[in-house]
Amino acid sequence: MTVSDAELRAMARARELGATVLGTTTPNPAVGAVVLAADGIVAGEGATQPPGGPHAEVQALAAAGERARGGTAVVTLEPCAHTGRTGPCADALIAAGVARVVVAVPEPTSLAGGGADRLRAAGIDVAVGVEQAEAETGSLAPWLTGVREHRPQVVWKVAATLDGRVAAADGSSRWITGEQGRAAVHRLRATCDAVVVGSGTAVTDDPRLTVRDADGRDAARQPLRVVVDRRDRLPESARVRDDAAPTLVSHAADPAALLAELFDRDVRRVLLEGGPTLAAAFLRAGLVDEAVVHLAPKLLGAGPALVGDLGITSIADALSWETVDVLLLGGDVQVRLRPTRHTGGRQSVRRGS
Repeated sequence: MTVSDAELRAMARARELGATVLGTTTPNPAVGAVVLAADGIVAGEGATQPPGGPHAEVQALAAAGERARGGTAVVTLEPCAHTGRTGPCADALIAAGVARVVVAVPEPTSLAGGGADRLRAAGIDVAVGVEQAEAETGSLAPWLTGVREHRPQVVWKVAATLDGRVAAADGSSRWITGEQGRAAVHRLRATCDAVVVGSGTAVTDDPRLTVRDADGRDAARQPLRVVVDRRDRLPESARVRDDAAPTLVSHAADPAALLAELFDRDVRRVLLEGGPTLAAAFLRAGLVDEAVVHLAPKLLGAGPALVGDLGITSIADALSWETVDVLLLGGDVQVRLRPTRHTGGRQSVRRGS
């Protein structure tokens, strides 16, 4: 499979475009698309709009106009071949007269599959699997987790000192990290469909769990706030019960049951912001797909650790992670990691439209 440098650059840009709409397209995948004119110059770009709106390919074609004819469409997910609330993207590409389509991830569902075959039948050259791994771990990850495992993707976010403490011995935890770190948390929340904490965190810290801008104003779109509260500890006066965002108080018996409950509500990306006990429960169950750890250049020497008991007694049994990237946030450090394990087998579910 031969892919040009221009197409590789376009695929990198398509992944960036998908990331810009992460958290706004659920239950649809956050797809990015770039249309190159026949001379290889970018003619149009697009990303999936909220449900009912145009898909990434249609947006990119609209921006390209007649320059799409004879050109190349580069897209992170195989164009759909079915009609939902919008028409098939494969048909839109055929009608636009593109000569080639470059795809990162093949369509995994039976409902929307067949796009590549339809394009080839129309005489269009199709390349599938270009930088597939990079696309699968990017903005498509929440949707793909839903397709393959019938549960939301889980991102665990934790802020700790250099010695791994999430609070001081007296219970105080504001503020472990600085302003840039706190701003990064709000940007992360904005990419998620739900933010989850346990009742202990909700009672002790009384967080609002909303997405706020640099001026402290609530964003227009808010994820679902979820408090796991099996013992009915959350008071009616808790700030998480205000009207700034929807709130679910869940009595789920374990992390798997909670994720099933959220999946049924079309949640596809969960931000786990709970304390050490809840984090340990998700980790023991193998239900953390990514970790975002904020480390502050502070030492406490005492206080709760960033994760509770995992039942591990030997270094040979330690949970292993790979570092995805490291970012300086003022005086703090953000480390993004993924567990070094494979997900389960794929299953066929509906791709929304």
